[in-house]
Amino acid sequence: MKYNQLNTVAAKVRTRVGRGIAAGKGKTAGRGTKGQNARGSGTRPGFEGGQTPLVQRLPKLRGFRSTRPVVEVVYTSQLEQLSGGTIDNFMLAANGLVSNPHTKVKVIVKGDITKKHVVKLQFASQPAIAAIQKAGGSFIPTPQIKRPAKQKQD
Repeated sequence: MKYNQLNTVAAKVRTRVGRGIAAGKGKTAGRGTKGQNARGSGTRPGFEGGQTPLVQRLPKLRGFRSTRPVVEVVYTSQLEQLSGGTIDNFMLAANGLVSNPHTKVKVIVKGDITKKHVVKLQFASQPAIAAIQKAGGSFIPTPQIKRPAKQKQD
């Protein structure tokens, strides 16, 4: 490739507004004559010149629905009531400690734990992990169990 064959794109020259009449965008600099928009940054979004804005005029519904995933809490005293062995989401759901096995679950210290458990859940507080290990068990963090995909009907 030769120097004279290079395809270059000329940089667009920035317009310097408000720099005198001869500059082409001088005096009012494209802002018209007087008024609120000529004197600064204008108004905030939704402002209607002092009239009550549409967002405030519309009726509101009570409450809102949060999209944050719910983390259910299980206490160490509740783990004590379960038989020893492996504790996971399905076992907690079967015993009625969580609403369903597909939610996130966190273990928190409340009460004592003496049985040896292998706890396979999503979260646990540091004191809860220490209490489980003190009882001879272990905590294994596991990812949230996904719901099975629905079968498409033909």
